[in-house]
Amino acid sequence: MFDKILIANRGEIACRIIKTARRMGIKTVAVYSDADADGKHVRMADEAVRIGPPPSAESYLQIDRIVEACRQTGAQAVHPGFGFLSERAAFCEALEKAGIVFIGPGVNAIEAMGDKITSKKIAHEAGVSTVPGFLGTIEGPEHAARIAGEIGYPVMIKASAGGGGKGMRIANSEAELKDGVRGAMSEARSSFGDDRVFIEKFVTQPRHIEIQVLADGHGNVVHLGERECSIQRRHQKVIEEAPSPFIDAETRAAMGAQAVALAKQVGYRSAGTVEFIADANKNFYFLEMNTRLQVEHPVTEMVTGLDLVELMIRVAAGEKLPFGQDDIKMNGWAIEARVYAEDPYRGFLPSIGRLTRYEPPHDAEGIRVDDGVDEGSEISMFYDPMIAKLVAYGDTRDQAADRLYDAIGRYRIRGLGHNLPFLAATIAMKRFREGRLTTGFIAEEFPDGFSGAVLDRYEEGALCALAVAFERANAERMARISGQIAHRGKADLPTLWTVREGRENRRAEVREAEDGYDVTVDGQRYAVRGALDATIAVFDGMINGEPFAAQIDRDGIYYRLSYGGRELNALVVPPRIAGALDKMPPKESADTGKLLVSPMPGLLVSLAVAEGEAVKAGQELCVVEAMKMENVLRAERDGVVAKLHASPGDSLAVDQTIVEFE
Repeated sequence: MFDKILIANRGEIACRIIKTARRMGIKTVAVYSDADADGKHVRMADEAVRIGPPPSAESYLQIDRIVEACRQTGAQAVHPGFGFLSERAAFCEALEKAGIVFIGPGVNAIEAMGDKITSKKIAHEAGVSTVPGFLGTIEGPEHAARIAGEIGYPVMIKASAGGGGKGMRIANSEAELKDGVRGAMSEARSSFGDDRVFIEKFVTQPRHIEIQVLADGHGNVVHLGERECSIQRRHQKVIEEAPSPFIDAETRAAMGAQAVALAKQVGYRSAGTVEFIADANKNFYFLEMNTRLQVEHPVTEMVTGLDLVELMIRVAAGEKLPFGQDDIKMNGWAIEARVYAEDPYRGFLPSIGRLTRYEPPHDAEGIRVDDGVDEGSEISMFYDPMIAKLVAYGDTRDQAADRLYDAIGRYRIRGLGHNLPFLAATIAMKRFREGRLTTGFIAEEFPDGFSGAVLDRYEEGALCALAVAFERANAERMARISGQIAHRGKADLPTLWTVREGRENRRAEVREAEDGYDVTVDGQRYAVRGALDATIAVFDGMINGEPFAAQIDRDGIYYRLSYGGRELNALVVPPRIAGALDKMPPKESADTGKLLVSPMPGLLVSLAVAEGEAVKAGQELCVVEAMKMENVLRAERDGVVAKLHASPGDSLAVDQTIVEFE
């Protein structure tokens, strides 16, 4: 066994690998860019080595610097995590040349499976079901149109060297296809330095099912069952679970057998994932093989009781797998939600900044949090926007979903936008609870984007009652402090309040009760029981005898309450003040109709217009890259460009003006 390993990654996956290595008695080396100098993974590791400036191309993708870090620290092996160099054959070769063990598969398997065109040919030879399509490289939009005409629309465009949804498009017509090919080639070139794309038939009502495989260097290959990863946005997985609510034992055995056959065909070693697309009739087709640890590996660990990172390390050290296929059982259910630094209310645009509050629900029953941040950590524009992976385990799918929903409600993140409200809304949906999933789930359920889940009238009243109870509790606390509320004791505090939501007033009356307050809101009584104190951020008590957990913040004079991913802003004031506020005119928003502003911090990759140029609605204006994704900004209406305020290569702040129109 190794004495010391280096983790060629950052963030939550680096922290997760360090935890297993520490339990195994193996020392660890972290590498970091300038942006991660105070990163959690740097502080957790036994040693840390700087490898360059913030851009990943100048740090985490620098093979020579990572090899040198191994030499410098005496690390005998490298775990690549996922992303970055994890599927780069050249990295594996460089380590082998330096006498350092790569904790992953061999060069041949990485090369064969890393190229999607080659991998499909090998899968076909191994007897694995494949999607109908053109397995050659597309030369350009016109060539793509001829191929798509033969296959039939809709078609999927994919980057040959791609992953993570980059360089991927769906086309339903020739016009969409040509634009999609150009965009996919550009994004693939930017992300992977390889602009090759191919086309295959797009399966309707598809479900994304993947099989986890494990292989050692002694010819033993097993699978650990399936994961369902159908809930995706822009081809990026959002919620994953194991097992799948769709797959039966017969289909599981057939998919597992094909995954094992493919792994044997390429002489695979280590952990890997064979991804399939399945239709409504449980017909399944090979998509690709990921020759690395997957982001969603925790759900498999929780239902099998295995540590995949430990097994990868042991296989890399030459050990045999300690079990056979018949020894592997899937028990219970696990669901993972990816917590991202992105604003679902603004089209899921990346959000960067400092985590001014960070309190994950570590102690909740059946909950696992894999994160790479602490309170005070900075979320950078240079890397993937993932904050954490929130995983819930239960004896049944419903129990796992209930625990996940509750944990989301208790997860406290402040300082930047995050997708917790969206995750809560999704987990609560009837369609999700029934397991009716497809890769189009998010697009179908939120066709106009996410504007927030809606509180029903009872929930609104409960949150209003909670705000009033907090206001009363804090008033009592101040009355006990000399000079805070002059000449007032508890008996002098008001019982009548007005709760304002926007410009709506709701009448409330509060009475003290044992262990809390009785609050009446518009005639509806709410018995609020539990800790009520200005210092707490999460109310975890009872309302009308039922468990009720809500997050509470003060935003100036307002209470901001969050329940199940839904929010309510409430101002609690005496009725006479509410009457005065009603006479205040509403604040008018600034007119930005003549400006194109950056919706996110990022890099201005290209400008497609010039000063004086007339543009049409829907025309491309520019491309902004943020957190490894290219975002095309288009004209909302016809107009003429008056002035350009930025140039390609500029770093943009959120709401920074790029183009001004006449």
